Formats: sequence, C-alpha cells, structure tokens
Amino acid sequence: MFGRKQRRHSVIDTLVGSNSKVSGDLFFSGGCHVDGAVKGSVTADADSNSALSISEDGSVEGGVSVPYVVLNGIVRGDVVASQRVELGSTARVIGNVYYNLIEMAIGAEINGKLVHQPEGQVPLLEQESGKATSAIPVHGTG
Repeated sequence: MFGRKQRRHSVIDTLVGSNSKVSGDLFFSGGCHVDGAVKGSVTADADSNSALSISEDGSVEGGVSVPYVVLNGIVRGDVVASQRVELGSTARVIGNVYYNLIEMAIGAEINGKLVHQPEGQVPLLEQESGKATSAIPVHGTG
C-alpha cells in the first residue's frame, strides 16, 4: 500500500564483501551488493531488472550503469540508472547522475549534475551534441 517500498531484487547473486577489493570492471546480472571496494566500472544489462546496492561502507571508483541503483556509499564516477536510483542519507556521488526516477534522502551529496532521462530516450551520454539541456547542477548536500 502507501508508503511501502517495492524491492526490485531481494536476491543477491553477486556479493563484494566488506574485506574484498575488486580491481577491474564488474559485469553482473540479477542482484549485486557491494560492501567492499571496486576499482573499475560496475555494469548490468540495461534491458534487465538487475539491481545494485552499495552499502555505506562500500565504494566504486568508476562508472556505474545499472537499471536499479540503491546507493548509501561512495561512487567516484557517473551513475546511470535507466530505471530508478535511490540515494540514501550517506550517499556520495562524485560525478553526474543520469536517471529515469530518483529518490534522494536528506544528506545525500552529488558533486556533479542530475540529468533526467525518461524511459525510452536515447541516453545523453550517447548523443553527439554533448548539450544536457535538462541537466541540473547540484552542489553540496540535498
């Protein structure tokens, strides 16, 4: 009913544990949870229902391109969520956020632009013009 969050993926198929560090790109399908560190991009097929969750102790140094993203940790790179992105109060993004739907908690930080990309639209990252007319620069907390 009202106020209840629907979880896209409650099953974790891929886990980067708190004592783990991944050097290189990570491509997954299904559900992925990051408690450790990933130095490389994290990607899932845009046409899937794949979901990535990054805990407040987790970090990614590289781009993230996943349909559903729940972020409570740090991403140093662009975040592209073709369906939905949730930014918790401890979320930090040092890069741009490209989203279809977004939910931000008080305290979340984005040091880059928020770029709305409605479902079915060609991603602005792939357009040659390079002009992000719907981009909203965000500084500080919000």
